[in-house]
Amino acid sequence: MGLILSWDRGTVLLEGDIPSELKRLSFLKFDSRVGKYRALAIYYPRILSVALATASSVEDRVWSPQCKEVKAASEVKLRSYQEQALAAWMKTKKGVVVMPTGAGKTHVAIAAIAKLGEPALVVVPTVELVEQWRAKLAQHFPGRVGVWYGEEKRESCITVITYDSAYVAIEQLGNRFKLLVFDEVHHLPSPSYRQIAELSPAPHRLGLTATPERSDGLHVDLDWLVGPVVYRISASEIRGVWTADYEVEVVKVQLTEEERALYKELEKKYLSYIRGRGLRFRSPSDFQKLVVMSGRDPRAREALEAWHGMRRLIFETRAKVEAVGDILARHRGSKILIFTEYTSLARAVSERYLIPLVTHDISGHEREQIMAAFRRGELKALVTGKVLDEGVDVPDVDVVVILGGTSSARQFIQRMGRALRLKPHKAKIYEVITASTREVNTAKRRKKGVA
Repeated sequence: MGLILSWDRGTVLLEGDIPSELKRLSFLKFDSRVGKYRALAIYYPRILSVALATASSVEDRVWSPQCKEVKAASEVKLRSYQEQALAAWMKTKKGVVVMPTGAGKTHVAIAAIAKLGEPALVVVPTVELVEQWRAKLAQHFPGRVGVWYGEEKRESCITVITYDSAYVAIEQLGNRFKLLVFDEVHHLPSPSYRQIAELSPAPHRLGLTATPERSDGLHVDLDWLVGPVVYRISASEIRGVWTADYEVEVVKVQLTEEERALYKELEKKYLSYIRGRGLRFRSPSDFQKLVVMSGRDPRAREALEAWHGMRRLIFETRAKVEAVGDILARHRGSKILIFTEYTSLARAVSERYLIPLVTHDISGHEREQIMAAFRRGELKALVTGKVLDEGVDVPDVDVVVILGGTSSARQFIQRMGRALRLKPHKAKIYEVITASTREVNTAKRRKKGVA
């Protein structure tokens, strides 16, 4: 009867005359419960390729596509570098496109969907991004865009879904879309979200991000889950042409004498322990060694507490609040967005300068009211923590102020990107750091990753 491939909740089942070449594939296992061979759906393209080359006949029952084809109602116009990104991805129809925030990664994905003409599942981190993608996709595919999250679960030729919802629904939806698009693809390699990619047979996969690298090193798995980086462009390569020109200025502030004395005391305790144990932290993931050791070693716990104390001192020093006042005075009338590491510092800035505060603990309705007023220009400045880093529609601003705490290149690029929409004048990025502390070295290392 030849070879039959079928779909079963995120896996591919094989039955019938199975060539020995297929049985030798390490990822294919015999499932005694059903009397068939089984593999994760991600291996479907490899299974099909070997099957077509070795089996006498192949009956493919894997797919139950949402639509036969997807045609764009209007042309997707791309900038030159976006066309280069699309061309690079089309060579294999797999891989990651790396572009800075504000460079138009979404347009590349929409063009890819139009080019392939296949049903697509677009996976995004937040509900806000679901709505943004729905609106942009509907411009080119009217009546062909559905969303799947919370109480709204409407499937269509192109379906936009959150990572959380996709994790739950991929066994149901996996065989209905031949193209997967992962926005902010750096989220994908996490232990739970990676199953979205593993339980889908989609042969075509596109990842989008400003920086794919993760502190835990799991970004290396993107090559398998989505494909390698096929195109990368930095903010500096398109500044002043396709995005706003910008200038980054580092502002160094000083700890008070009392803060400096406490900082030195904590630093001595921290360094004494890690040097005594011969610990070296080359990456954030290495730092987990100290976290693990703190669970069983009281001295390690003291060292970790000292490290946290040092961070809080340099990220929350009152000098950073004072520096904000100087920047506000320098840019009267400009639209300004201020980022902090800790909510307590955001509140201090908000109270000192009477600037609206946007944090995780305010309601979605209140946040949207504040953001709407900011978009209309009724508010000239906002202060926030990490809630506006990604996944929220933030209007273009003239000035971004980062009050330290930005140890990752991704976070810096995302925050900087809030000021990079094309404008006739130069955007200004301030990074306020504490002089004579470890924050200076962190900033230097981070800048090496930001072109």
